Amino acid sequence: MIRVCVAGVTGWTGSAVATAVEAADDLELVAGVSRSSGYATVAAALAATPADVVVDFTHATIVKANVLAALDHGVGVVVGSSGLTAEDYDEIAARAESQGVGVVAAGNFSITAALLLRFAGEAAGRFGSWEVIDYAAAKKQDAPSGTARELAERLEGLGRRPSLPVPVDEVLGRKEARGATVAGTQVHSLRLPSFTVSTEIVFAATGERLSLRHDPGESAAPYVAGTLLAVRAVPAVVGLVRGLDQLL
Repeated sequence: MIRVCVAGVTGWTGSAVATAVEAADDLELVAGVSRSSGYATVAAALAATPADVVVDFTHATIVKANVLAALDHGVGVVVGSSGLTAEDYDEIAARAESQGVGVVAAGNFSITAALLLRFAGEAAGRFGSWEVIDYAAAKKQDAPSGTARELAERLEGLGRRPSLPVPVDEVLGRKEARGATVAGTQVHSLRLPSFTVSTEIVFAATGERLSLRHDPGESAAPYVAGTLLAVRAVPAVVGLVRGLDQLL
């Protein structure tokens, strides 16, 4: 039985994950962390209740502190919150290695979003140009989304960066109109009503284009199965695994 603490247990995704954990025969929900109910911090929850895995669906401003607190307690972590940078993940990886526990992090725990990352890696080997469009709800504070950041960093990690015939610092007019440069890829973040979190990558070559896009619905259901897959996998991990597709 894997004992699970859910941080963000009253949130949109966290509550759905907690319900699924309670329904699973091999998982046990032992604690929840929320500003409105349950424990106030991950550190307090783990001090009071032993757990094997912390699942974090909180906020960009607190996710790093939650992850490090769990690792300091020798507890593995599944990270579903966005807002962590490549440098943050380097620190988390080193802490996880030193504690001998695992972290599985993904910008998106949807199985189909994981396939987007895998297919994009294949396509980037055959195109020299691409950009990413990141769609999210109007009230989402962090930009780009974790999915868009993970996508750009994954392609850089594969040794692939797009060509920019006009470098951003040579753009005439408003340079910010070209988006943010994330791991060598231009990322454009839209924040509008009616979106949840959608991610699109557009590849282009002479005379043709290829667009790969992930569009979730309005419920948290797409993220539950992938999160439980990570929960079951993380006790056997030491160090950091980035990307749900690494577990498929």
